[in-house]
Amino acid sequence: MHRLARLADPYIALLLGTVLLAVLLPASGGAATALGWGTKAAVGLIFFLYGARLSSREALQGVRHWRLHLTVVACTFAVFPLLGLATHGLVPYVLTPELQAGLLFLCLVPSTVQSSIAFTSVSRGNVPAAICAGTYSSLIGMAATPLLAAWLIGGHAAIGADALVGIVCQLLAPFLAGQLLRRWIGGFLTRRRRVLGAVDRGSVLLVVYTAFSQGVVEGIWGQITPLRMTALVGVEAALLALMLALTWYGSGRLGFAREDRVVTLFAGSNKSLAAGLPMASVLFGAHAALAVLPLMLFHQMQLIVCAFVSRRWAAGAPQVRASGGARRADGESPSLTYSK
Repeated sequence: MHRLARLADPYIALLLGTVLLAVLLPASGGAATALGWGTKAAVGLIFFLYGARLSSREALQGVRHWRLHLTVVACTFAVFPLLGLATHGLVPYVLTPELQAGLLFLCLVPSTVQSSIAFTSVSRGNVPAAICAGTYSSLIGMAATPLLAAWLIGGHAAIGADALVGIVCQLLAPFLAGQLLRRWIGGFLTRRRRVLGAVDRGSVLLVVYTAFSQGVVEGIWGQITPLRMTALVGVEAALLALMLALTWYGSGRLGFAREDRVVTLFAGSNKSLAAGLPMASVLFGAHAALAVLPLMLFHQMQLIVCAFVSRRWAAGAPQVRASGGARRADGESPSLTYSK
């Protein structure tokens, strides 16, 4: 339960406060230009640190769970995008084209790492597999998310030459540099995890302020009515409920053991705010505010729902033994016993 307590931190309040600050005091003129350059540097720093902390050894060790990881990847980069495309039928009656583009972008973002691991641990799932699932999703998302956005979102995402250069310079190059330097700086970063967490979160807050500040200056918030916002929340709630059901019951039909079904549920239904926000700032440019709004709402919703599910599983399953017909995703018979 301690990990869930850490997830329920003031960060959501800080995100909402940053949005309010951007609405009340948006940056303009020279300040906006300086903020733009600062945001680009912050995005590069986020992905450099991300690459420096991702363990290639853990990724290789998780290959034997290939059925589980393939299922999570399919949910993240195939099922989610198909559902996102289906929401196009809600335009213009339920969603505006801009909100639907942001909702589709949400469906293209890789899975979260930290919260998936925490929820899996509390639910007595396969934590090593959760670590690897988040790693694989993040690595694939570095290329898959921008490419899928260029293909599926089209004109709403500014995927021109400048955007492609930005993807390479702000995302891929820092990430690869972090991976190359991990051998020398990985231990140093691991020992300073708390400080680096603050750097990550501060960088994301800067991205949020920049995106929403640009939106205020350009007057795009006049396009969103309370009714549209309510509709967006309703659509996202239905999307999350559908993915939770598909990942849990689908993994059961595939014969996964309970601990692997838990991983599939959380890693296959969650989306990463830390990865999605910087990507949106590069892909959507001045229109990033409307693009990241669905992701921010969905992220808060998934934390609340998954925390509730984890608590119920942690408190309500006194003896759950992974045995019988279910088999682990790597084909081996499960041997873990779950108890209070």
